[in-house]
Amino acid sequence: MIARLLTAIGLMAAAPALWAAGALEGDVQRQPLNVAAIVMFVVFVGATLCITYWASKRSKSAADFYTAGGGITGFQNGLAIAGDYMSAASFLGISALVFASGYDGLIYSIGFLVGWPIILFLIAERLRNLGKYTFADVASFRLKQKEIRTLSACGSLVVVAFYLIAQMVGAGKLIELLFGLDYHVAVILVGILMVCYVLFGGMLATTWVQIIKAVLLLSGASFMALMVMKHVGFDFGALFSEAVKAHPKGEAIMSPGGLVKDPISAISLGLALMFGTAGLPHILMRFFTVSDAKEARKSVFYATGFIGYFYILTFIIGFGAILLVGTNPDFKDATGALIGGNNMAAVHLADAVGGSLFLGFISAVAFATILAVVAGLTLSGASAVSHDLYASVIKKGKANEKDELRVSKITTVILGVLAIGLGIAFEKQNIAFMVGLAFSIAASCNFPVLILSMYWKKLTTRGAMIGGWMGLITAVGLMILGPTIWVQILGNATPIYPYEYPALFSILVAFVGIWFFSITDKSTAADEERARFYPQFVRSQTGLGASGASAH
Repeated sequence: MIARLLTAIGLMAAAPALWAAGALEGDVQRQPLNVAAIVMFVVFVGATLCITYWASKRSKSAADFYTAGGGITGFQNGLAIAGDYMSAASFLGISALVFASGYDGLIYSIGFLVGWPIILFLIAERLRNLGKYTFADVASFRLKQKEIRTLSACGSLVVVAFYLIAQMVGAGKLIELLFGLDYHVAVILVGILMVCYVLFGGMLATTWVQIIKAVLLLSGASFMALMVMKHVGFDFGALFSEAVKAHPKGEAIMSPGGLVKDPISAISLGLALMFGTAGLPHILMRFFTVSDAKEARKSVFYATGFIGYFYILTFIIGFGAILLVGTNPDFKDATGALIGGNNMAAVHLADAVGGSLFLGFISAVAFATILAVVAGLTLSGASAVSHDLYASVIKKGKANEKDELRVSKITTVILGVLAIGLGIAFEKQNIAFMVGLAFSIAASCNFPVLILSMYWKKLTTRGAMIGGWMGLITAVGLMILGPTIWVQILGNATPIYPYEYPALFSILVAFVGIWFFSITDKSTAADEERARFYPQFVRSQTGLGASGASAH
């Protein structure tokens, strides 16, 4: 196994150079070869494959594969959550938005961050006590298994699909920039590595890849922000005033309204980012990797600190890129556009402040960021299919562990192929915007059902099913009919739904639907489901419910 692993690493070391040479024969504009970036890229891939090999020897059961056996500490899990959350959309996308639009880019940073108090105070403890592998364990605790798990799995898979788009686009653009590879080849490479991590290492490998990546990313971003502040004499006033002078939009970058131009879209985006955080399946799944509710609360506490610090850095990096990248002709092509597009502003800034060696480091870290996140997304999607749909719905809780793991690994491969296809199809989209769509789905389907199953006594299966599906269908439908997909992707002249984000309407539809169809449910089954609420509450407060969900 070790020999094969070393051989694979050697082939990966040679592959970028071979593919880059092949790219010369096509229409792709080849970038100058960055040896430092390639070396660090290969080192990271080799190191993570070794972690995967180590984890594969310790992942024997379903609990090991899905939740690392519950043996992760609160601090480790907090760092891993931060690693999961500090995605390509955060590092590349938000800094690109600040670079292009200034102040308005901050709306994503704030929106991503304010969702954490909801998780800390309302969800984390009960989630850990009542769940086993997925958040559907909690949502279906006192409701009917088949209906609720089907809804939760569908909501999770749609969120995973949109989130994967953002990560795959970021990864493809990054490798295309570094190695001069064809974009499609770069996306395929990322998809293959992602499948390897999840298929062989499970949650344990994914966790440690996320921890290592979080440490590297925080270190690299801190250095970039430090060098930017040094450039302006550690004076934020100078940073902003020089950015205003350098940016084509001038003082407009210090005012809101440039990115989201109407109040409905602004409110929808804010609601999606705030409530969507508490509905992301790959984030919620991380709370099952710790031993108890106390460690779950610690996880959120540490994650909030790391993530908040990181988003401050992305704001500085975005404005620093205006000064050091936007005015530098070395980072522009013949048309005057930024090489690699605005999404690569942070990568170019690394070159400006630290030279080719630091560019290699930050590029490898950005690639690590994407790989860690797509691995977590793939694992959550695979668990939704194998644990929620196959084991609980199709087999009605009678599936053996071996078959469940087999289905999970088959799903992992399918999701890898799907991620590659979506990454190619959505090549031209801003990756932070794509994450905004994923958050809209999570906020409209997963969050309402999860929060009401924990806190509302009158919730019934009928209400959760109808309201949840209404939220999911409304969110997806309005996104398809909106400006981004209906006009930019499908090529129609005008959108049917005029706003970019659907969350304001789809969240309202979900909550109203759940409320109305629950209170009007007079069936005997509904009375039994309401009666289960109080025992659930006792278990959630005493910590006795960890095994209750699986016994239900």
